[in-house]
Amino acid sequence: MSERVRICLVGASGLTGSALIRASVGREDVRLVAVARRELDLPPGARMEVLLADPANWGDAIAAARPHTVVSALGTTWAKSGKDEVAFRAVDQELVLACARWSVEAGARQFISLSSVGADARARGLYLRVKGEVEDALVKVGIPRLDIVRPGLLRGKRAERRPLEALGQLVAPLVDPLLGGNLARYRSIRAEVLAEAILALAHEKARGRFIHEWPSLERALRRRAFQDSLREPLAVE
Repeated sequence: MSERVRICLVGASGLTGSALIRASVGREDVRLVAVARRELDLPPGARMEVLLADPANWGDAIAAARPHTVVSALGTTWAKSGKDEVAFRAVDQELVLACARWSVEAGARQFISLSSVGADARARGLYLRVKGEVEDALVKVGIPRLDIVRPGLLRGKRAERRPLEALGQLVAPLVDPLLGGNLARYRSIRAEVLAEAILALAHEKARGRFIHEWPSLERALRRRAFQDSLREPLAVE
């Protein structure tokens, strides 16, 4: 049996965080603890702790989780932030970086941060520019292993309405097969698949900084599937 990894999840109520909780149900190789502002609606069969705290006190909550790995699925939208850059950065930048620093203080060996394909500190658009700035800042935090996950369009059911994104989710399955070579990183990904890829990354040991776009996420899933196959008991006739 593989090592049981203790994962602390921040950003548990969003699309990716919710998918990660569902993906962890029934798994013996993962012990998931969520840190949240408010109570979460947990899926059937979920056996996990949810530590409730104001974001200002999440450092104490992360320490209490005693994590091997901290996963940040934090993120807001321009609309939800009231179209205010300060409010947007408070979540997508300041809170993410604070959680990374708290992870180091808690002794975590790994920080997995949800970013976006196209993230670049020199980007003209605020969203991708902030994501890029956060990626650059995370490198300086000092976590032993940093995994930056850059998905394309996330496919799945969200709690809030996003008309343009909903349209993109309808079109994406038709466009994805056409995106090959360097364009493959722009392929959409279902939240459930992304969650499985994150869990796969949580079991990897190498230190350093790793950036994962679609091809890399697919390879992580394949590595984990191969490792699991080696652990399966041989059939005896």
